[in-house]
Amino acid sequence: MPVLELRDVSKSFGALKVAQGISFAVENGEALGIIGPNGAGKSTLFNLITGNVTLDAGSITFDGNDVTRAAPMKRCAAGLGRTFQIPQPFSKLTVFENLLVAAGFGSSATETEAVGRCADILVETGLVEKANATAGSLSLLQRKRLELARALATDPKLLLLDEIAGGLTQGECAALVNTIRAIHARGVSIIWIEHVLHALNSVVERLLVLDFGKVIGIGAPDEIMASKDVREIYLGIEV
Repeated sequence: MPVLELRDVSKSFGALKVAQGISFAVENGEALGIIGPNGAGKSTLFNLITGNVTLDAGSITFDGNDVTRAAPMKRCAAGLGRTFQIPQPFSKLTVFENLLVAAGFGSSATETEAVGRCADILVETGLVEKANATAGSLSLLQRKRLELARALATDPKLLLLDEIAGGLTQGECAALVNTIRAIHARGVSIIWIEHVLHALNSVVERLLVLDFGKVIGIGAPDEIMASKDVREIYLGIEV
């Protein structure tokens, strides 16, 4: 059974169609990458999946349950975690406090369970030394790691990553990719929007291409990147 399935999902803002009959499924344990030019509707798709934006038509099934009209908090509690393209921590709280808030309000963990889980996540995401630092004092890489850590604190079955490698140096990106790869290896399903293709392709098994709210293609990364349509739309190469 897929962990997530979208059927004919559509959304418009006035005359602007940001999602046009989108259908795809993500299997348990799979990592799916999403690419497309700016304005293709990638982040809006995440907002539709998480419930931050309500769809106009279609349906969304998560972990076997219809969540089409479910509130974002209910989807999060069910195991749908996400990061944001621009990190949104509680800047005056410490790193560890940020994780405790996410675990306390985004999952069903008891206080004892939340403390233990968050301590493990600090190790997993390389933030142990910054546990008592305020989130507002962190570097860009550390804020990206905190964004990932907060999503993990909700104990997700499916993790949505929105351009988490953007703005990082090559070395920082490689270190973050290793962390994401380890998370995926322990069975967490992932959907990852990213422009840093070498990072994305080192983790995902399939790529989905969006353009003007439509799915242009979905398949193995090599197959997708060799596609004439993808090269013309995404890479700007006339074929």
